[in-house]
Amino acid sequence: MITDLSLLRLLQLVSPGLPIGMYSYSQGLERAIDDGWVTNEEETGRWIGGILERCQSRVDLPIVARLHDAWACDDSDAVEHWTRTLIAHRETAELREEDRQTGQALARLSESLGLAESQVWSRKPEATLATLFAMAAVQWGVPKRETLMGYLWSWLENQVLCAVKLVPLGQVAGQRLLRDLADQLPARVDEALALTDDQIGGSVFAFALASSRHEMQYSRLFRS
Repeated sequence: MITDLSLLRLLQLVSPGLPIGMYSYSQGLERAIDDGWVTNEEETGRWIGGILERCQSRVDLPIVARLHDAWACDDSDAVEHWTRTLIAHRETAELREEDRQTGQALARLSESLGLAESQVWSRKPEATLATLFAMAAVQWGVPKRETLMGYLWSWLENQVLCAVKLVPLGQVAGQRLLRDLADQLPARVDEALALTDDQIGGSVFAFALASSRHEMQYSRLFRS
């Protein structure tokens, strides 16, 4: 069970105000909108929901769960293994660079908040957001399931905020998307926790294609 203080630390960790630059990344959504694949609220929901189902719940979340276990057991070899495994699942240079930059940023922030274990990761090229997110969650006493729920909520909120700016959508439409897509999160977390190591893996072709095409987009607001 999560304590009041751990819950507050988790809310801090998932806040869009966390200074790690997540607002700079759309994960290919900017290109999908520019190419006319996503043009309205309904299509935005299908795009984000597809990535939620086939990528987040099958790659990111089960690996975050294993990283949480590794940090809790102080197993540095397992932390390194699952960090590299996550990087290997990133299908474009932009997505790998996003992981490195946000991971290193969270490492620097965590160190300034008194989490000394993060210091070595602030310059590691293989740093990922998931690695440092799981580390902070363990240090702050956040249980594994709640850690996955917070990680997924943070991703979802950032995607919806990107869509509000880019499609564009109104603020009310954005809140409807958050409400409807958030209904899926508990089931997605449960699915992720049930996966074996051999079952980890997933992809959405259009997502990878949009991300790779975004690297060549002439005029853009986001870094990925």
